[in-house]
Amino acid sequence: MLRTDSLDCEALACHAYGEVILSGKTSLGFTGFRNEESRAALVFGFPYCEAPKSYIRKLTLAPAVRAFEKLEQGETRRLTWTIRKGVSPSYSSFVADAWNRSFDALDPQPVAPRYTPAEAKALLTEYFVQSYVGEYPLKFTSGVELRTADCESTDIAEVGFIGRVLLNAFNALEYGEANGREQLAAEARSIFDSYLQYGFTPGGLIREVVDFKRERETDVYSIRRQSEGLYALLNYLDYEKRRGRSHPRWEARVRTLLERLTELQNPDGSFPRKFRDNLTVVDASGGSTPSATLSLTMAYAYFGDDAYLRSAKRTAGYLEKHLISQSDYFSSTLDANCEDKEASLYASTAMYYLTFVTEGSERQHYVDLCREAAYFALSWYYLWDVPFAQGQMLGDVGFRSRGWGNVSVENNHVDVFVFEFATVLDFLSEACDEPRFARMSAVIRSSMLQLMPAEGSMFEIGRCGYYPEVVQHTAWDYGKNGKGFYNDIFAPGWTVASLWQMLSPDRVTKFFTNR
Repeated sequence: MLRTDSLDCEALACHAYGEVILSGKTSLGFTGFRNEESRAALVFGFPYCEAPKSYIRKLTLAPAVRAFEKLEQGETRRLTWTIRKGVSPSYSSFVADAWNRSFDALDPQPVAPRYTPAEAKALLTEYFVQSYVGEYPLKFTSGVELRTADCESTDIAEVGFIGRVLLNAFNALEYGEANGREQLAAEARSIFDSYLQYGFTPGGLIREVVDFKRERETDVYSIRRQSEGLYALLNYLDYEKRRGRSHPRWEARVRTLLERLTELQNPDGSFPRKFRDNLTVVDASGGSTPSATLSLTMAYAYFGDDAYLRSAKRTAGYLEKHLISQSDYFSSTLDANCEDKEASLYASTAMYYLTFVTEGSERQHYVDLCREAAYFALSWYYLWDVPFAQGQMLGDVGFRSRGWGNVSVENNHVDVFVFEFATVLDFLSEACDEPRFARMSAVIRSSMLQLMPAEGSMFEIGRCGYYPEVVQHTAWDYGKNGKGFYNDIFAPGWTVASLWQMLSPDRVTKFFTNR
């Protein structure tokens, strides 16, 4: 069921619950399910309605809301939907077919580019420069729990998931050396040096989250953050090795970390989501497993150790059996236990990485799995522009939501989590002869740079290059400010890392080739 009339206006509402008469014209209707005499019914209509409860923020329900739009005497409104009924052999094929038909009907076009990739990287570099914290044993870029209003650095070093300290250090090093930015490169190296000396637990894991001001750090570790740290370290070691610089101590640290993590791998190929330094499992969910596939595949390519490839292929077996074949992409993001975008995106990317280290029918199998998971990831990305009202910042600046992805069923906002996914779509477009993938990649690449904070267009962010994170596009409120604004606290560490990866489309190919 697809809404097909123009979606170009929104009105501010005086109330968020009960019967609400809107102050002007809106384009927003409703879609949902209802129990009709013990049978599930698809319901839709206009204007918006949310019942029997409305959902205002994560795990928080509120009274129902029903909106009314005023019509003058003799005035009419015409609304159109396309309703299609059919049969699919599987849920995966249904999602793929629904996405392809929606893409064709809505025909999203790239947003007029604001910056070239080089210009965007130059602006994002401002984050590396201004966020560097050097007064603690661990050096890092501050990327967690910042205020959007001033972007003052906090004292939290987080390796993966949110802060992405090591990946941003690698990005800064690569950029600094390529552009003669000696201080930038030196600060990036100091981050790696500090983590080599102080960044590991007694058990050989990466210290994931350290809060120096509060004098505390997590003692529960995650396969996702550990894998993302490994991912950054392997990129760094490969970069250094290609320039004739060896780091035997780092390589030993990485090998130890890999050995510890592979001890956690279950017989079915999965990794537990959370665990302690002694490898006691805290959360056995396998939803974060694909994050390990990337680092294991890279470790095989870098070290040439077949054990890492066997481990990576075992993760692929788990992903195929428990996520992809069941169309159940869950609990990859660490702050929610639900279906989420990142699980399907990571699963697709994991299969993409395995295509670099396999051949023939085995490689084609990974291409097919990559494609199947990609459709689920794509189903989280907007093909249309959510309307905003004047007075809402995103409406005032003309923000277009097409190409941005929703997060999860517990975190209902849009963000720029993409990393390699646009590159994966370009790969699939060629490998599967499907031009829609490349066209969607172009939409994503153009749209995600819209809110770049730069002199003259800061978009209510306190500093240049600190890209926004929680972009609120619905009445759902992440915690403060609501639709048309950002939450007041954000984590630019990962947004900068994600966009940087998107702006480096040949990085993965370079890693796996010419070895």
